[in-house]
Amino acid sequence: MANVQERIDRAFASPTWSNWFPNSHVSHLPVFSSDHLPILVEVGQHVSALPRRKKPHRFEEKWIANPECEEIIRFLWQQEGDVGSPMYCLTEKLKRCRMGLVQWSKEKYGGVKNRVKASLESIEALSHDNREGQHRSQIRALKKEINELWWQTFLVVLVIYSAWVSPFELAFRKVATGSLMPVDIIVDAFFAIDIIITFFVAYLDKSTYLLVDDHKKIALRYVRKLWFPMDIASTLPFQLIYRIFTGKMHYGEIFGFLNMLRLWRLRRVSELFTRLEKDTRFSYFCTRYCKLICVTLFAVHSAGCFYYWLATHHRTTKNTWIGMQVQDFEQRSIWLGYTFSIYWSIVTLTTVGYGDLHAVNTGEKIFNMFYMLFNIGLTAYLIGNMTNLIVHSAVQTFAMRDSINEILQYASKNRLPESLREQMLAHMQLKFKTAELKQEEVLEDLPKAIRSSIGQHLFRRTVENVSLFKGVSEDLIIQLVSEMKAEYFPPKVDIILQNEIPTDFYILVSGAVDMLTYKNGMEQFLSRLGSADMAGEIGVIFNIPQPFTVRTRRLSQVIRISHNDFKQMVQQHNEDAKTIISNFIQYLKGFKQEVLDEIPFLTELLGDLTTEHTAPNEGTDNHEQLSYHEYPNVLGTQETSRTVLSTFPIRVIVHGCRPNENAMEDDMMGKLINLPDSIEDLFKLAEKKFGKSGSTILMADGSEVEELNALRENDHLFIF
Repeated sequence: MANVQERIDRAFASPTWSNWFPNSHVSHLPVFSSDHLPILVEVGQHVSALPRRKKPHRFEEKWIANPECEEIIRFLWQQEGDVGSPMYCLTEKLKRCRMGLVQWSKEKYGGVKNRVKASLESIEALSHDNREGQHRSQIRALKKEINELWWQTFLVVLVIYSAWVSPFELAFRKVATGSLMPVDIIVDAFFAIDIIITFFVAYLDKSTYLLVDDHKKIALRYVRKLWFPMDIASTLPFQLIYRIFTGKMHYGEIFGFLNMLRLWRLRRVSELFTRLEKDTRFSYFCTRYCKLICVTLFAVHSAGCFYYWLATHHRTTKNTWIGMQVQDFEQRSIWLGYTFSIYWSIVTLTTVGYGDLHAVNTGEKIFNMFYMLFNIGLTAYLIGNMTNLIVHSAVQTFAMRDSINEILQYASKNRLPESLREQMLAHMQLKFKTAELKQEEVLEDLPKAIRSSIGQHLFRRTVENVSLFKGVSEDLIIQLVSEMKAEYFPPKVDIILQNEIPTDFYILVSGAVDMLTYKNGMEQFLSRLGSADMAGEIGVIFNIPQPFTVRTRRLSQVIRISHNDFKQMVQQHNEDAKTIISNFIQYLKGFKQEVLDEIPFLTELLGDLTTEHTAPNEGTDNHEQLSYHEYPNVLGTQETSRTVLSTFPIRVIVHGCRPNENAMEDDMMGKLINLPDSIEDLFKLAEKKFGKSGSTILMADGSEVEELNALRENDHLFIF
């Protein structure tokens, strides 16, 4: 019977009642304290809702601005204990970082309502899976967390009452020992309970970022801080204690000032506003605006109460700011005096100064001077904050307008054509419209492993669908996606220009682009590319100027990888390199004839490959695209492999000196060239570049080059 929960929490109905309400439905609600679950009986039409997909926890840009985020990631990432393959260890580290960041975000930014909702959902899920009581401790902990959240919210309401009543009771002593005294005792009792509860509330250790639930450590941490004595001093009911020990009520001013210690509780309100300002679910403007209003109201209320207190303690009440307007004001209604006080405070704060209420005696004049000096600072604080809020909401607009004006001035000064000017403006407008999609700027401060995981989640499926990478290993896909950069392009913008140097090739994630060429100054449309299609790959793979212009038709997202990164990764995977070559050949064969006509050597290359492989395929009617795995003869002969591999020119840097000589002199600077087919051609090219013949080729480490096949991309060759 120790785990009897939902089994006895049932609803019973007679057959007659069931006939009256055929669509009735019974459900169990989450429970906080009792062992029984509340029952909800719905007699209306019950529509079974589809299960909602759990919203995934995503990394938020605001976390980067908090220095604790980097510390948590570094601490969790460097924890040891992961045993297994490198990929398994990486997955465990990412999982640990994700869980740690989610927990930290809930404690740092989570609002009370959302945290309670999340805890209720967790309790409901655990309750349905708690047949054997295995989740009892977790359910109990979540219930405790919900109670603590509501308790903290309730205390904030009591803090607001304390902030109002403390100056009020100082000015109007009657209420301090009269109608408000029972209320004050009850409020103080709640804060006394909170002090006791604090000794049992776990805290997050800033050095290890682990939750500490040891009661002894919690108590020592609380007692050693300033919070404990101040909480005690602000909670003790001094008036009641004096009455208990002396048997009589004391009406002295000392208790009014001791009650002002309750203002220490205002730190809870400050913490609440700090949490709300960081919570993106709440408008920062509205939260900040409410905070400024609260600060202003508290200043007005406190100043008015103190000013009234000065009037009541002057030796001649008639010779005071309120005594000249209201005869025997101390005997009049409390709310009349409070109204006069607040009226004076607001008029003085706003610097209106009608003159109907003014300082009469020296004490009031001194207080007025300090209050007006304080008002200067408060007014500056309010105006500064409101200005920041207004400017902050429009700063992006100002930046966009300034950038557009600079572009227009540049275009006008250099007399750029209208088409280029429109492209520049469209790109700049898109830059600001998609500011939240600037993935590189958002992720640049994150560890590389996390950036890579995000890239895998966003773009891996697209890369796997690219025809060039069909059948390659998972390791190569992961490496490629990790090095790719994402960009957005507005409509009618050139991504690649014809005849430009091939530095990157692009994969289209979304949108559409046109492939164009220019003939006799006229633009000619060749084909249209969509999602998972490539652009610029011919120039990169053949290392030739880009043969086509690629222009967007609508808003398009692309990912790009550099020429050098792509070749370096492919060189490390020989089998994948063969697969990519085979896929590339099939990709070229699928080109339209008008595209092939723009690159004459492609037709010749494909013709050579077709002739070379006519024998193995002769007499067959299968016209499907060739695959390296299905037809190994495509790259089976040494000659064919050499022919295809020759389509990937290797670029090297040549120097006309010995390796140990000063290579930084003007006449000995390195030259970037495409590696020729033979050593003799390399000597001729070097003689042409440096104006002197050579007979020896050395590497940077002094080793002599005998075969060009041994060279790699960006090797330094010294010819003399």
